[in-house]
Amino acid sequence: MKLEICANSLTSALNAQAGGADRVELCSELSLGGVTPSAGLIELVRARLSIEVFVLIRPRAGNFYYSNNELEIIKNDILFCKKMGCDGVVIGALNRNGTVNIEAMRAFIDLARPMKVTFHRAFDVCQEPIKSLNELIELGVDRVLTSGQQPTAIEGIGLLEDLLKVAQTDIIILAGSGVNTENVAKFYEIGIPEIHFSAKKNLNPSFDIFVSNVKLEDKSYSYWESSEDVIRKMTMRIQNMKNDKN
Repeated sequence: MKLEICANSLTSALNAQAGGADRVELCSELSLGGVTPSAGLIELVRARLSIEVFVLIRPRAGNFYYSNNELEIIKNDILFCKKMGCDGVVIGALNRNGTVNIEAMRAFIDLARPMKVTFHRAFDVCQEPIKSLNELIELGVDRVLTSGQQPTAIEGIGLLEDLLKVAQTDIIILAGSGVNTENVAKFYEIGIPEIHFSAKKNLNPSFDIFVSNVKLEDKSYSYWESSEDVIRKMTMRIQNMKNDKN
């Protein structure tokens, strides 16, 4: 089982590497479901990390039906990630009826190679998950990030098992949303090969001086980073499961 950390900053990405993660998925604004990180962040993370760096390419929050202008933005961001030497991109596009936008995905994949391609959680709002998975396999997508079309992956574990049967060795099922050290064993037991984990640690620094007359609530200043300690606990948990199996 490989561990991918959803990292929202350079610090989170460095913590992921220090904690023993196999890969980071770099994004911004996870509270909105994640959007494309800045060019500066992508460049710094790629320069500072030796583990794999995948970048979420999502031009905005909301649905996954994109205008022609948005599709062009996605293409440009893919090319930028390739230029920066990233290992993969995390992308997805749907039609209005909740089916995979085959034409857009084919264009994205062609631009992305030789980078790896993950289809992101747009999959979790697809109308027909098994059909959609077969289409992604046909397109040559490397992995799909999914919670089994439920709020959390543990709730969607039944569909995850069904997807594994279809996937075989043709595509990797990457389970994400609500995965933690307490429930990771359940995913290991059914054969999930990779998990997606944010290892969040909420931070709320205090300020001695406010230069504005506008006093925001304390929560407005809070943010989160991926915790090296939490990541290390997860990597140790995975290693212990492997040792127990052997």
